[in-house]
Amino acid sequence: MVIWRRPAQRLRQPSRFERPTRRFTFGLAVLALVACGDRVPAPEPGVSWELAEQRAATLSDVHYDLEFRIPASVDSAVQARETISFSLGDDSRPVIIDFRAPDGSVHELEANGRALPVRTTAGHLILPIDALHRGDNVIEIGFTAGDMSLNRNPDFLYTLFVPDRASTAFPSFDQPNLKATVRLTLDTPASWRAVANGRLMSTDSVGTRVTYRFGETKPISTYLFAFAAGEFQVETAQRRGRTMNMYHRETDDAKLRRNRDAIFDLHASALTWLEQYTGIPYPFGKFDFVLVPAFQYGGMEHPGAIFYRASSVLLDESATQNQLLGRASLIAHETAHMWFGNLVTMNWFDDVWTKEVFANFMAAKIVNPSFPDIDHAQRFYLRHYPSAYEVDRTAAANPIRQPLDNLQDAGTLYGAIIYQKAPIVMRHLEHLTGESAFREGMQAYLASFAFRNATWPDLIAILDDRAPDDLRSWSQTWVEEPDRPTITVALDATPDGTIDRLVVRQADPAGRERVWNQPLRVMLGWRDSTWSTTTQLAQTSAALPDATGLPIPDYTMAAADGIGYAYFRLDDASRSFLLDHLPALPTPLARSTGWVTLWDAVLEGEVPPDAFVRLTLRALPREPNELNTQRILGYLQSAFWRYLAVDQRHALAADIEATLWSRIDAAPTTSMKAAYFNTLVALTTTSPGVARLTAVWRQTQEIHGLPLSERDFTSMAQELAVRNVDDARRILEMQSDRISNPDRKAQFLFVLPALSANAAVRDSFFDTLRDARNREREPWVLRAISLLNHPLRAQHAERYIRPSLELLEEIQRTGDIFFPKRWLDSTLGGHSSPAAAAAVRSFLDDHPEYPQRLRLKILQSADPVFRAAVIVR
Repeated sequence: MVIWRRPAQRLRQPSRFERPTRRFTFGLAVLALVACGDRVPAPEPGVSWELAEQRAATLSDVHYDLEFRIPASVDSAVQARETISFSLGDDSRPVIIDFRAPDGSVHELEANGRALPVRTTAGHLILPIDALHRGDNVIEIGFTAGDMSLNRNPDFLYTLFVPDRASTAFPSFDQPNLKATVRLTLDTPASWRAVANGRLMSTDSVGTRVTYRFGETKPISTYLFAFAAGEFQVETAQRRGRTMNMYHRETDDAKLRRNRDAIFDLHASALTWLEQYTGIPYPFGKFDFVLVPAFQYGGMEHPGAIFYRASSVLLDESATQNQLLGRASLIAHETAHMWFGNLVTMNWFDDVWTKEVFANFMAAKIVNPSFPDIDHAQRFYLRHYPSAYEVDRTAAANPIRQPLDNLQDAGTLYGAIIYQKAPIVMRHLEHLTGESAFREGMQAYLASFAFRNATWPDLIAILDDRAPDDLRSWSQTWVEEPDRPTITVALDATPDGTIDRLVVRQADPAGRERVWNQPLRVMLGWRDSTWSTTTQLAQTSAALPDATGLPIPDYTMAAADGIGYAYFRLDDASRSFLLDHLPALPTPLARSTGWVTLWDAVLEGEVPPDAFVRLTLRALPREPNELNTQRILGYLQSAFWRYLAVDQRHALAADIEATLWSRIDAAPTTSMKAAYFNTLVALTTTSPGVARLTAVWRQTQEIHGLPLSERDFTSMAQELAVRNVDDARRILEMQSDRISNPDRKAQFLFVLPALSANAAVRDSFFDTLRDARNREREPWVLRAISLLNHPLRAQHAERYIRPSLELLEEIQRTGDIFFPKRWLDSTLGGHSSPAAAAAVRSFLDDHPEYPQRLRLKILQSADPVFRAAVIVR
């Protein structure tokens, strides 16, 4: 049973914000602390595992009472007060509170009613042990809040504290395994609305100010505490007896009405499914969500106050099927976190992947009933396998579970291996244990660790009792190790042209003789028929005796059901057959696995990129499945810009544009038309094609059956500018005038210098991004960087590669968790030249002591550049 106690002392009234403060600042560096006559080493920056472990062992029953006074001007500081109460065990060391704010930010410090001098070092506030008691303690702090994670805008702000950013805003024990209750008071301008984790208990308005008081939360980790305040509108709905509030800043009423009910319905369906699956009612009381313009992530799972990027859920009328599915999956993912991550939280961020894999894995299950016409096995495959392969095929592949010595490096753990490979591995785990036993194990896990913390070995121990296989050994290869195996199919033929012996073999690319235990469905195909069989590849090879006596196939595929995970290396006959006949494969899923496998062959230099592009052009008119169409279009775009030589692009451009225009006309749904049109905008390079696209932008040419949105016109204007059309400047000015929403207009204006035809203007804009203050709106920055490094401007943009890499360490310190990798992808995404590859290698050679995890991120993002430099001749 979990017991929540009130702090021994409550906060004073908001008038204390104006009270004169007592300042005791002993500087930023304290080399040693004296406690009970012993010298105690000063803490290192960040939160080390040693510090976290010591605090988790000695502190308990933690509560935060927080008050923030938000000024009307974004240039004025946020003043705050806080009461931290906790129980201290038997320990003779000072208590260390995390607070990464500028020197002098703490104005007043009291421990159990006694004023203390303010001692700070390396982002920590030191409480001497002689000011504390064994048992209950109450700390009061008056401080200026740090701005780093408050995301302040002229008329709104929102917090984002994952993974260790709460301590940049307020003093806290900023580690996931010291859960605490939080009570929040916000004093804001009178026209603002506010939302937080806790239920809104009261509001008081006085003159130009309003005070919002929120109820106490259940125990949560600091990274899950959140609030937003500003000029928001609120939509309220009732679903299955639960009231939900949606905070937003959308000014397009038609877009809001078109999306409103679907957003509420998707949340309600996800909540109902999760309550039934887990056997645990929604654990956090009220349920609100906030749609934030230019939010750094697709979503963030704060209990009671989920934050979403507005554009991820407020879709355009021409939204593709992928976008509709993506929205449903995103909502299901964040809702699943209420149980997987919020109710039960990882003990340390080395297991951050567990909360993400549970959310992704459950999201796939949740979304299925809402889209009954979708092949969900195919969708799972296309959603996860290609992205995971993008990392696992590189020389910098990382394991799912990674060690972490200090929480300040937690952001480097995130990526496709956590979000995409881990759900694949979890599906394999469910296969090993059985669906029913897996669900029982998950329910036992949630019940055992509710409102507490758990590790991956905790879950494996629970499931191992329910599974016939040795899950610990299985976990070692799949979870604790990087890479994917190479799997081949070999056959021996009889003199009469039948199969004598068929064998599936796996090899360890690192030469360490590892074995990836996994199920495989091997398909043999002929022009007019197929045959398949299933095997569990638990050793280095497995014979398939059922195939003996069958005719020699035209092709073999070892992952036709989309379950197996590997580099499936095709034999010559299969590779040749698929290049000629892939569109004729019998099922959408078989075609999906065929495309992914053939793309692997392109990247390994076994299939010429121009032959692959020609295959996409033959396949698109024959492919009725939209998920496959989206995958083919994505590969077409990547192959065109990255792996074709310039003369090959010129030779194929007209055919590509003609095919895409014809498919726009012929596509049976708006969603399909939009998918083709988006690709057309990205790939158009011929003069007639650019002229036709310009006419669409000017609205003198209509696309029948495809309503174009503001976002579509903005994208067209930007792509036309990159192509240096004669009146590009006027097109951009007119597009700016078309945008009425102030948030979207601000983003458009921010990006404009990156579109300039004047290289000096682009260079000057890039130089402004050296200042972290100009990188605060990360989605804006990423769009600008991708335009600066557009393939059509890649030769000039090679000069940005080295300085972009030089900024990476600072970006990792100041940006949010996905920003470093996305910065790299946006920088390198338009490059394919040997000079670009050499620039990356030169940087790494010049920095042999570069932080290893950031080095891996660089190598992962640069892998396509390295491959292109070899493939493109």
